[in-house]
Amino acid sequence: MNLEESIEIAVQGCGAELYDIVTAKEHDRNIFRILVTTKDGITLDKCAEISRMVSPILDIEEPMHGNYNLEVSSPGIERKLKKPQHFKASIGEKIRVKDFDKDIVKGELLSADDNEIKVKAEYGEEIITYDEISSASTYFEW
Repeated sequence: MNLEESIEIAVQGCGAELYDIVTAKEHDRNIFRILVTTKDGITLDKCAEISRMVSPILDIEEPMHGNYNLEVSSPGIERKLKKPQHFKASIGEKIRVKDFDKDIVKGELLSADDNEIKVKAEYGEEIITYDEISSASTYFEW
């Protein structure tokens, strides 16, 4: 079992789902960020509970050479979409998709399966396969 699988089991044990694991460097600090979701939303108490459950795992399998700060949070209202399950959970939301030619499609995510997505853009419906996507995220019009 790898580190991500161990973290996923701990998160599920707390009644949440692992959305993503992100490593970053911010202000000369290494950040090991665990993004989690639930159907009812993530609370600060839930993040603290997950942090307490995951910390012992990270003591054994230290990421980032043991020099990091652990953060547990929601992926937020504007979140990156990387896996088919991310797209499936975002059906009905507004998304922004960039392909490898740097073309951008923005619109409502109409459907998603294991191979492709369908986006209702201003100029019509667009079907995009996952292997065409360079990056994607949800967005919120403020």
